[in-house]
Amino acid sequence: MIRPTLLASLMLVSCALAPPIASAASTAPVAATASAVPNPAAVKAARHAVSVYRKDIVDTLARLVSYNTVADPAVPSDRNPVHIAFKAALKAEAQRLGLDYTDHGWTVIIGLGQSSERVGVITHGDVQPVDPGKWKKSPFVLDRSSEPGKLLARGAEDDKGPIATALYAMKAIRDQGLPLSKRIELYVYMGEESDWGPLVEFLKTHQPPQVNITLDAEYPAVTAEKGYGTVAVTVPRAGAATPPAGEAYVAQFGGGFFGSQIPEDASALIANATPELEQAIRARGAAQQGMQYSFSWQEGDPSRSLAIKAKGVSAHSSKPEDGVNAVSMLADALAVRPWADTTAGAVVNFLNEMVGTGIYGEKFGRIAYRDSFMGPMSFAPTVIRQGQDGIEVSINMRRPQGKSSEQLTAEVQDALAQWQARRLPLARVTVKIGEPWVQKSAPQLPVLMKVFSYFTGIKDPQPVAVGGGTNSRLFPGAVSFGPAMPGKVYTGHSEHEFITEKQLLLNLQMYTAVLVELAR
Repeated sequence: MIRPTLLASLMLVSCALAPPIASAASTAPVAATASAVPNPAAVKAARHAVSVYRKDIVDTLARLVSYNTVADPAVPSDRNPVHIAFKAALKAEAQRLGLDYTDHGWTVIIGLGQSSERVGVITHGDVQPVDPGKWKKSPFVLDRSSEPGKLLARGAEDDKGPIATALYAMKAIRDQGLPLSKRIELYVYMGEESDWGPLVEFLKTHQPPQVNITLDAEYPAVTAEKGYGTVAVTVPRAGAATPPAGEAYVAQFGGGFFGSQIPEDASALIANATPELEQAIRARGAAQQGMQYSFSWQEGDPSRSLAIKAKGVSAHSSKPEDGVNAVSMLADALAVRPWADTTAGAVVNFLNEMVGTGIYGEKFGRIAYRDSFMGPMSFAPTVIRQGQDGIEVSINMRRPQGKSSEQLTAEVQDALAQWQARRLPLARVTVKIGEPWVQKSAPQLPVLMKVFSYFTGIKDPQPVAVGGGTNSRLFPGAVSFGPAMPGKVYTGHSEHEFITEKQLLLNLQMYTAVLVELAR
């Protein structure tokens, strides 16, 4: 799923290339096809795939995750040596499996069959940043043993697991010698988490397939995605309160790793602290669910400076409910007394007064709202870092249809203005609001629902909406189909990313059957 640095303007470009936004009514239940059972050839190919390639698919996944394909801001993907090496490994895998391969720089296409009619499978080969210190083994070595049944690595779920699965689905179809009326094409884009621009440019001259599925979200199928947004402010040093002499004040506050991850780490330094203040903060923190705190008195001044480290649970920022936000919780733990508006103290006051521990923007003026299909807007602080002239606060927003970007921007600005009138001026205020997206024309949906129901046993599956943004927006008629099961925590972007072996093999069966159904 998409990284936070994707600009709102790019989101608008992508939406312009996709079918127009539909109303919530367009997401009504999708009728199943006449037969609730996939074609026998599709079922046979799926069974063949899982019986023959259950070990090979894991070995291929291990090779793919071994490449650290995090974006380098200084080196474009088509010149990045690690990305180039990853693509060489992909080429070797494709050729070994009897598939054709074409490298277009930022985009690789792996194909099966020859026809002007095509079925597209959309994935990405780049991954999100990672903190190696939080992993039992290297995040770029497939860990098959630390947690039995789980395959842990950066990219295991987002999105190298789906790439490996699609490769073996295509191989299984080739093994069966099935007559296909459509060519199958696996697209692997190398900038989904960092920069959609090259893909937008590529699709201006490259004709995409007529039917498309994206393997980058959830089952049963994703037909709507919230708009990505960011509210960023700097609490400046200039204009902040002078630390009160002899009184406790917040001297430092920070946390978070990158914008599309719910932060699991935060820290604060309280100057002129007392043991009584420590006990109060400890007690308030202990009442929170899912948080761990450590306290230490700064060396050389044991009675005056209290260092606090907070640990929560990281998650994809499109699903803040799956994580425990260490930034929000630490700010709340400090809410045991009023704090002077020093730079760091004002950050704590801003977080507590404008965000709190909620995830839906309930305290931020009038911005909170929800859509009947897409759900509520989420609003979560993700990165708090020291800048040159103050502390930068970045809040990640995922917003549904129901408000215009102009209205939402105005409401954000109004809430910020009211807070500044009460507290202190902010610097470098940035509000970027992307557009929500709804797919209203996806004739492949009945096939996806049929296959999903058959292989999972879940009756009457219906399309869903998600908070993340995928490249579905750029391909005609595309919807996401997996890899995560409904009701399960999506681990992409977290510091505990994995896919279970069971899910990997279930995905292999469903992808194989779907491609047979769509291409035969």
